[in-house]
Amino acid sequence: MVTVTNDAQERTDDLDDAIEIFAAQRRRLFGIAYRMLGTVADAEDIVQDTWIRWQNTDRAGVLEPAAFLATIATRLSINVLQSAHTRRETYIGPWLPEPVNTDDDPALGAERAEALQFAILLTLEKLTPTERAAYILREAFDYPYPRIAEVISSSVVGARQLVSRARAHLESTRHVTVEPSAQRRLLEAFLTAAQKGDAQELENLFAADVVSYTDGNGVKLAARTPVFGRGRVAKFVAAFAHHFWAGKSIDWVQVNGQPAATLTEDGEVTTMVTLTTSSDGIRQLLWVMSPLKLQHVAAVGA
Repeated sequence: MVTVTNDAQERTDDLDDAIEIFAAQRRRLFGIAYRMLGTVADAEDIVQDTWIRWQNTDRAGVLEPAAFLATIATRLSINVLQSAHTRRETYIGPWLPEPVNTDDDPALGAERAEALQFAILLTLEKLTPTERAAYILREAFDYPYPRIAEVISSSVVGARQLVSRARAHLESTRHVTVEPSAQRRLLEAFLTAAQKGDAQELENLFAADVVSYTDGNGVKLAARTPVFGRGRVAKFVAAFAHHFWAGKSIDWVQVNGQPAATLTEDGEVTTMVTLTTSSDGIRQLLWVMSPLKLQHVAAVGA
């Protein structure tokens, strides 16, 4: 009888230890998965699946629990990312990463803000899942190359090559971004010109190769195709000035480590707009109107 009680107590203690270890790593696991997949729901699913696997693992044989958990989360994310293209084929219009309020939501909790801003997340979309994983582990979490190699089942040389290729893809993005304060000033100027419907003023803010992307997944007023070029984007924005902004309040929020504006109507956030910039002006206008992707955006005031 005593043996049974002791066995039960040992199992309880073991589970308590497992919960404590997992809880300590949860924020990092979410940070990896979010950067890999670009949505909160998918990242939370990865965290949950990682927990299930951790529960069912012979933990006595795990020498480095943090590395073990990160490996599971990364590999699961790679698997999901490989099938994401098929799922996005049914998405209506452009797909953008889901914005997350990085002031109020500590779940990203990374040691570095790398691979959070939209300019980088959008460029990461062009990488293979393994390149993306290698880059995120190195640049966002400062993993050594031998550890990255273990996670992605590669050699150390292979891991270095993957990170190098990813950096090469991202190099142009690194050179064109500007400080958040300058981003906010440009966004403020854009909002002013957009509400007035002043096409010339808008053109003056745009880089020649500016693109406007709207992620709405079919909601009313959401553009279903990207708009390219300074003149076309200016005319596009000016054309809806007289009805799009009516009845909406504008607030400021920090999403993915950068300034953004939310449009609220009848107490509900209907749109988030942010931008990527260069020394030539606004390079990308990013509109998120999909209700599912606005759940984790909350205005924090000017």
